Amino acid sequence: MSSPETPKPALRGVSSPARPLPAGAWDTHAHVFGPFDRYPLAADCRYQPPLGPAELHLAALDAAGFARGVLVHASANGFDNSAVLDAARAARSRLAVVAVVREETSDAELARMRQDGVRALRFTETGPVFGAPKPSGTLGLDALQRMAPRLRALGLHAQIWARCEHIADAASWLAGCGVPLVFDHMGQFDVSLGAGHASFRSFLSLLGDTDAWVKLVATRVTRQRWCEADDVRPFHDALLQTVPDRALWGSDWPYIALDPDLPDIGRQIDLFDRWTPDEGLRRKVYVENPARLYGRAA
Repeated sequence: MSSPETPKPALRGVSSPARPLPAGAWDTHAHVFGPFDRYPLAADCRYQPPLGPAELHLAALDAAGFARGVLVHASANGFDNSAVLDAARAARSRLAVVAVVREETSDAELARMRQDGVRALRFTETGPVFGAPKPSGTLGLDALQRMAPRLRALGLHAQIWARCEHIADAASWLAGCGVPLVFDHMGQFDVSLGAGHASFRSFLSLLGDTDAWVKLVATRVTRQRWCEADDVRPFHDALLQTVPDRALWGSDWPYIALDPDLPDIGRQIDLFDRWTPDEGLRRKVYVENPARLYGRAA
């Protein structure tokens, strides 16, 4: 008698947008997790990620209408990038990867990872104090200062998830890194301070004056329900006005620690469309901008 098959995990938080995406659209910010017996969590992982294996991520892209995607390695797996690298290899050039490595990783290893789809390394500074201790699977902004010449030589860019005040404090040396900078989650500003606050204005100046890009992911910065997010609208508009040619869009699927108000890809796109009705700008954000960034020296 054969044993019953293990049920497949459900595809969570995915629907098609009301207005179909343009051909060649990219979702530039998602993660993959599991199966956990194959890709175990780090011993010091601080959260339980949802099960979202590579095949479900591809199904999510298909359901929403995305041609391409970018997988961002998450700290849940420590410095083991196997899940995102295996997903990219299996997808045959459909996916780009943002990795997180130990600072002592050799240039030869980084070059091999680049051949497997890695286009950036991620650096994180989200603690209340700049330079606060971090779990495994996390590189701080101080590491970017030391690694920037290596990234430049290898044709990699830096993806930065940092609080807006930390970005403002580091703006002068970030501007001189000599590599493209891609900021997660709209610069992780505090909406309660308003779009006129000095830290956000400093962030806008950095974006406008350097080869810097921003991911429009409202779910991590709003203090309202993600499907409304009116408190984010002034920041969103200011970012698009400042860098219309360097703005990207990401879903943040499969939504780490967002279960109480689970986002949905299609409805997130609908929110962007409600705020941004211009078809030319929509095509830039979803197609032209990411193709230009992630296709550099591909």
